[in-house]
Amino acid sequence: VSTSQEVEVVILEVDAEKRRISLGLKQAQPNPWESFAEAHPVGSTVEGEVKNSTEFGLFIGLDNDVDGMVHMSDIAWGMSGEEALSLHHKGEVVKAVVLDVDPEKERISLGMKQLERGNVPAANAGSSLQRNQVVTVTILAVTDGGLEVQAGDDGAIGFIRRSDLGRDRDEQRPDRFQAGQKLDAMVIGFDRQKKPNFSIKAMQVAEEKEAVAQYGSSDSGASLGDILGAALNKARDQQN
Repeated sequence: VSTSQEVEVVILEVDAEKRRISLGLKQAQPNPWESFAEAHPVGSTVEGEVKNSTEFGLFIGLDNDVDGMVHMSDIAWGMSGEEALSLHHKGEVVKAVVLDVDPEKERISLGMKQLERGNVPAANAGSSLQRNQVVTVTILAVTDGGLEVQAGDDGAIGFIRRSDLGRDRDEQRPDRFQAGQKLDAMVIGFDRQKKPNFSIKAMQVAEEKEAVAQYGSSDSGASLGDILGAALNKARDQQN
């Protein structure tokens, strides 16, 4: 700001005895961390300049003059945090994935290794997975196109497309999921880099076909609800 410039402020305090009024300029402006969260949801990719390198991570300059931090453990796969830190320097422009935004604490957590899936260890080649296999996966990132997931705790990393999130259209919304959530999905194939593609919809269809095969078909007079109900009851009996 400069002299003679007009600005909007918020009155913070009025001290009648001292004839003093305390004003706040930033309180009249949008919260930059909230604005950043709206423009860059978790899972989106951002680019910025390395403002500082500390013993525990990198600080990256982002939009609206806010900084995000990449913890040393989220810089690169297959090496120690100290080794990963030594690969980057102040002034370097890097890309990263938004992992978390906390406007109250004015903190943005970023990850760079999440963009390097091709360099994730051999387990990610997907060789241990088989087509039509049902596995438990953990959601790493939620995007408009679907979910990036990892089989098990440290297994192959793949993707569930938006259209494979469920049979019904209202189930095919990525925003109903969140990072860190675990769910079951079926392996439906592999891409050119041998990364697995998963599908919740294919698993649901397979489970339905299996239930119909075991408990009868609608041609026999049983409704699909009766068939699936019988399968569910058997599953519960086996658990008990």
